[in-house]
Amino acid sequence: MKTMKNYFLMAVFIMCTANLMAQEEERPEFVVATTMHWNMEQDEYDYDDFKAIEKEYLDKVVMKNELIVGASFFMHQFTEDNSELLYVQTFKNWNDIHAAAQRSAELAKEAWPDDEARKAFFQKRNKLYSADHSDEIYATMDGAKHMSEMPTKDMTLYLQIRHFAFPEDGSNEEWEELNKKYLENVIHKNEYIKAYYPNAHYYGSDRTEFLEAFYVDSLTDLDKMLDNMGTLANEAWPDEAAREEMGKKMGKYYTGIHGDYIYTYISGLSK
Repeated sequence: MKTMKNYFLMAVFIMCTANLMAQEEERPEFVVATTMHWNMEQDEYDYDDFKAIEKEYLDKVVMKNELIVGASFFMHQFTEDNSELLYVQTFKNWNDIHAAAQRSAELAKEAWPDDEARKAFFQKRNKLYSADHSDEIYATMDGAKHMSEMPTKDMTLYLQIRHFAFPEDGSNEEWEELNKKYLENVIHKNEYIKAYYPNAHYYGSDRTEFLEAFYVDSLTDLDKMLDNMGTLANEAWPDEAAREEMGKKMGKYYTGIHGDYIYTYISGLSK
């Protein structure tokens, strides 16, 4: 019975997230994160070639695909696999995910009308990566701190993946209220956080995932960001007992297990 209740709470959470999204027409509903891997069998690898190939595809296909809201590349910096590369796309709704793939195929034919030329380009592009990849789909959540403008230089992306616990004495209303207070007082006031995007699992390997993406200018600023979180929390809840109570209430909604990942956002390859 407890397991079924947890699944029910998960379903309620996703529906509440969807309702929040419906209130923000401009926000894309879904994020598709594809973990790819470099082709380690290549004798030579040229970073400039990679950027040139993907920039050509970006200009000729992705930028012209009205169904893709955004797209970005991220390279391994501090993760468990140095061969991995993330490709992240955002979509307005579920139907656009499939429709965008069809539209990209149409645009590719328009960009390379000659069959042999098109085949040669994609063979060259595919050689960059191994055949192994995995996909996760997340639902975007309320409370993002948006990037003020498109970055013109590489940035540091810090991902923290926590796991929802779905306590029996909890409620979506309480979590949303607590989370809103923390976002307003800590995340949005943190000068080192240039952008912040929270996402909940929608389709993939782990339905408890809560993924938070923090964009900072550098690794140095990542350290400053983390230090500043403690400072801002102390300012928001100066009374130690109140601060501990806030932490206790928030803590029951998470398992206590989390993972940390650091990637480099690649400037010039984003929509």
